[in-house]
Amino acid sequence: MGQFIDLTAKDGFTFPAYVAEPTGTPRGAVVVVPEIFGVNSHICSVADGYAADGYLAVAPSTFHRVKPGVELGYSDDDMKTGFGYKTAVEALPAPGVLQDLEAAIAYASKAGKVGIVGYCWGGLLVWRAAALLPGLAAAAPYYGGGMTTPEESARQPKVPVLAQFGNRDHWIPLDTIEAFKKAHPEVEVHVYEADHGFNCDQRGSYNAAAAKPARERVLAFFAKHVG
Repeated sequence: MGQFIDLTAKDGFTFPAYVAEPTGTPRGAVVVVPEIFGVNSHICSVADGYAADGYLAVAPSTFHRVKPGVELGYSDDDMKTGFGYKTAVEALPAPGVLQDLEAAIAYASKAGKVGIVGYCWGGLLVWRAAALLPGLAAAAPYYGGGMTTPEESARQPKVPVLAQFGNRDHWIPLDTIEAFKKAHPEVEVHVYEADHGFNCDQRGSYNAAAAKPARERVLAFFAKHVG
């Protein structure tokens, strides 16, 4: 359904993004921020899904500054590789990859209001974007690794946020989710009987009973705030 295009950040850096166009006039746009596995077949299918629901969907390559062409699977080796790339991106001088997300948001805005959704590390980037980047109408992080730490929880989002977690996620302890909820009563938080990565149907942790209502909530949230 979609195709890759090149986007350019404010610092002149050019990077690829997968773009899926809806049929007819877009109701708005959604930026889809990948896990640590790159813009792979799963993330492309997520973008295609939002396009099928009427949104212009843009999935930027968040690894391109450290490693072009990353498209990993979900094996243990892929996990280690992706974590290494993520660590390298996190070590970039500020604003690092956030300027690439800003470029994706700017491109997406041609379709109207822009929402942003992300998974795992992408969820953390979505949380940061909600606090730091212009041009957003709503943000929906899924199991954002690190976003419930005191340092990240101290951020104040500028737009409505819908955050979703799994109660069996060993990467994001339940007590930190509860602390995050207390710190951010303005954020809509849902916790499912699920593990980390419950939305990804290519992972062993996929949980349809959690993924379906979670996506329905995001679609209702975007319908309210994006279009």
